[in-house]
Amino acid sequence: MFLLMLSSAAAHAVLLESSPALKAAVPGPDVPIKLRFNVRIDAARSRLTLVGPDGSAQALEISKQTPADILTAQARDLAAGEYRLRWQVLASDGHITRGEIPFSVTRS
Repeated sequence: MFLLMLSSAAAHAVLLESSPALKAAVPGPDVPIKLRFNVRIDAARSRLTLVGPDGSAQALEISKQTPADILTAQARDLAAGEYRLRWQVLASDGHITRGEIPFSVTRS
């Protein structure tokens, strides 16, 4: 029974790397977004939301042309300032995982 529980927990989506990276400063105005996970994710049921310096939230369109463990999107026309990328993914085990990546955009 312990092995079964361990196997199930191991399938939860864990963010392995992101671009922009946590607390990174990136040039704008267009910022490519890429998140890589440890398991296959259901991109159609996952979400990326960009929260801007003024607190407004914008849903980002997730590209359909990526490997099953990667989400990509394009954030366009961003002004300089502090942003938060909120992500929510549905992993292959059926569990939802969420997180947030703060980063800043500098003038290009």
